Amino acid sequence: MRRAMQRQRNAPEAAATHVRGLHSISSRPYDTIAPADTERVVDAALTLLAEIGLRFEPGTEADALLAQAGCTVLPDGVVRMPAVVVRRALATVAKAVQLWNRDGTRAIDIDAHHTWFMPGMTCIKVFDEATGEPRDSTRADLATISRIADGLDNIDAVCVACKDVPESTLRGEIGEFLCMMEHTTKPLEYLCEWTRSLEAAIEMAAALRGGHDRLAEMPYFLHIVTPLPLYYAETHVEQVILAARAGVPLSVGSLAIGGASTPITTAGTVVQCLATDFAGMVLGQAAREGSFCIGSTNPYFMEPATGGIGNMPQTMLAEQLICQARRHLGLPSLTGIGGEARARRFGQDAVFEIATLMGQFFHTRPATCDYLGSLDQGITYSLHALLLCDDYAGMLRTLWTGTEVSDDTLALDLLREVGLTGTVLGHEHTARHCRKNLWASRYFAGNEPVSSSDKPDETLFQRIDRDLRQRLSAPGPEPLPAGLLARLRMIHEAHATP
Repeated sequence: MRRAMQRQRNAPEAAATHVRGLHSISSRPYDTIAPADTERVVDAALTLLAEIGLRFEPGTEADALLAQAGCTVLPDGVVRMPAVVVRRALATVAKAVQLWNRDGTRAIDIDAHHTWFMPGMTCIKVFDEATGEPRDSTRADLATISRIADGLDNIDAVCVACKDVPESTLRGEIGEFLCMMEHTTKPLEYLCEWTRSLEAAIEMAAALRGGHDRLAEMPYFLHIVTPLPLYYAETHVEQVILAARAGVPLSVGSLAIGGASTPITTAGTVVQCLATDFAGMVLGQAAREGSFCIGSTNPYFMEPATGGIGNMPQTMLAEQLICQARRHLGLPSLTGIGGEARARRFGQDAVFEIATLMGQFFHTRPATCDYLGSLDQGITYSLHALLLCDDYAGMLRTLWTGTEVSDDTLALDLLREVGLTGTVLGHEHTARHCRKNLWASRYFAGNEPVSSSDKPDETLFQRIDRDLRQRLSAPGPEPLPAGLLARLRMIHEAHATP
């Protein structure tokens, strides 16, 4: 089995994917604070866990697992984690994993050296294709988003971009996983409320792979667990333990709001984010040492004037800091605030936010970004925004390829040849290099109307909308084999039935 896995990992297509996602070819991420201050932030998170602690809902298997790991577990659910216990978990946690596509032919490397882009996450509304107005999202909308994402070059995996609101039940939640399996061949990212939904997802993924051992060797999806800051409820505990033992990669993270659920200061919020992450990683290692269970809390901040989530500069700064802290520990950052917008609709405000927040990925280098296409603070999903995010992802990947510095690219010989009054326009050197470091944008650059062009005089929205209409009418991926689909539906029914 291991030899077969190695052959697949060495396949040309998988190798090309490995290179494609690299963000560390010739440039480095940006460190926003000094290394000594980074260590101080990490130490503060360790002190918080050791002296103040956090809460796990009492009465779960976590009580015994954490006590056995060396934590102090109090009857009211407060758990204190000595620094030595946390650092042991940080040392034993898997810091890289591969997610394989539906067919098991291509993998993406989830680690500190690649960045992958995904749509999402769990919006409850979409913009109606006919009216353009927001309405409750359905499973059919999730199918459409998954199918569109499947055909986008810079979208690497697919998430639960929107919820099946009319079926807000266990049945509907399990159906969301099956829906993604049917409508994309790309790896998946999953998030659910009920532990039974995760059990069903694991069983469906195992059926796809041909067994639970095979699924652990070739993970099909990354599971997301979302505790509150410094608090793990029963369902979060159950899902961490279940996924870790099944060999399903885990992203464990909250959404912290500075000034509301965490301190208003940037450093104070990051400390609580890291502490929440570390606690989940300790539990994951207690369940199965060596499992991929990485903390991924997002830092946001309250705007004091309105009480709403906003304060973009502080949010960006906190994101940079927490990504730096994870790099300091050798951990990938399964977080990225870019690709979403507070704007209620896809317009100028949304474009500004998306461009600004995605631009910082060049510096922060998160392993995954799974918010692409979310508007109105994560309430409403926009396919127009997703297409723009896909285009921006292509720009980032162009930047990450870096610049070659050689005698040929420095071009002194070229200048000697043409002289100070000559031209390089028709030179062979220009022809050889003119398409390198080129952003093949669908909506900008060569595809942007200019006054001297014969292209239609369209706005950015019109260009994206025309592209979207064409994609909506195109066929989706190859369907699942009939026998496998029937088995998956049986699993769905078995787990969805009370």
